Amino acid sequence: MKEIFGIPESKKERRQRISREIGRKGKAGEEIVRMNYALRGYEVERTGRGSDFHVVKRDMLGRVIDSKDIEVKTGSSTLSELQEKTKKRKRGHYKIERVEPPPFFYQDL
Repeated sequence: MKEIFGIPESKKERRQRISREIGRKGKAGEEIVRMNYALRGYEVERTGRGSDFHVVKRDMLGRVIDSKDIEVKTGSSTLSELQEKTKKRKRGHYKIERVEPPPFFYQDL
């Protein structure tokens, strides 16, 4: 906001602004993926450790058809050590969704 008025921002303020923007971008990406799976008929549950979501698809009788963990990544972010471990442990039931949310989803105005 300071740069609008011609006042330069400090390095600390710049790092904080960029960090907030990256966080908002990640949350926006998670919301996009959550909506996509919900619209396809999956039950979406937030996990928060090793993956972002656990999704389950059931048939008309309530039996599980498909179950997997979803990790949402935006930009060029990489998996953490815990996410890599979870991916190896879950094998075929772990999916990495890469999304790039539109800028108006997460930027300051």
